[in-house]
Amino acid sequence: MRRFLTLTAVVSITGLAACGDVDNGLQRAAIGGAIGCAAGEVLADGRCVEGAVVGAGVGVITN
Repeated sequence: MRRFLTLTAVVSITGLAACGDVDNGLQRAAIGGAIGCAAGEVLADGRCVEGAVVGAGVGVITN
């Protein structure tokens, strides 16, 4: 089961990374939050909310 969750996270991160036309901060925050949630769920054993907050923050800061 752990392997399935890891594979799901990698596929979702790769799919979201393909969004090249992200122009505004809200879109970057949403994508960062989704990636952070997936990473937090898989890597930190169910910490989706914390991962989403960090991912959204990084998405807004980066350009």
